Amino acid sequence: MNQIPLPDSARADHPEADEARDDKTRQIATDVAYRQIAIVNVIFFGPPGAGDGQWVLIDAGVTGTAIRSAAQARFGQTGRPSAIILAHGHFDHVGSLETLPAEWDVPVYAHRLEHPYLDGTTSYPPADPGVGGGLMALLSPFYPTSPIDVSPRLQALPDDHSIPGMPGWHWLHTPGHSPGHVSLWRNADRLLIAGDAFVTTKQESVYAAVTQAPEMHGPPMYFTPDLAQSQAIRVGPGGARTGNRGDRPWSGHARSRDEISANASRRAL
Repeated sequence: MNQIPLPDSARADHPEADEARDDKTRQIATDVAYRQIAIVNVIFFGPPGAGDGQWVLIDAGVTGTAIRSAAQARFGQTGRPSAIILAHGHFDHVGSLETLPAEWDVPVYAHRLEHPYLDGTTSYPPADPGVGGGLMALLSPFYPTSPIDVSPRLQALPDDHSIPGMPGWHWLHTPGHSPGHVSLWRNADRLLIAGDAFVTTKQESVYAAVTQAPEMHGPPMYFTPDLAQSQAIRVGPGGARTGNRGDRPWSGHARSRDEISANASRRAL
């Protein structure tokens, strides 16, 4: 079965405006921007020039240097946020988490079910190179699964589904890729920060990861221990920002979870 194509007309970013702004981020709303760092995206919530403590970092990438420089360029002052929100705790989302929160003196929020992977207690299950096909899947046993320990700064996302520092947003529990995976939703403009609940490149395939051909897929199969539980979210006209490996933001019509899940089962080349 074919993947779900995403035409160029569905792109939600604005490359010309990004180049003119020159803060090394790609903006998809006046207060939402992202930067691709190596194999993953990090997301910045807050308007340009907001200043220290007036913005939120979503995920912590694989290195902190580029996050610091982008934050300072976009928000000014020392580039310190009010908080860090995690979609989940896989290695490519927490690479700078043992340094930046301490440096900035900020809390880290994650779903309670992710806490064992963030307080040094539990490793993630090993990757499964036998699903999905493709070279990225074959290499997946080498990806780190050990926990990190940020317990002194770790806090649970509020039970009322609000998000600290992000008024008007709510977190959605979107498990499967990890037990406590969350996506972030703003109803006012129907903007979804999906994390790895679904992605817009076929992550099992090196070719797709390199060429970045925009197609909608389920989460990386080799790193998703519960494929049956994993599901995409149904959204109406609006936009989505995914978290993994250079995925582009998109906007357009709703896609059903069944359609996305069915297409996500196709093997990579």
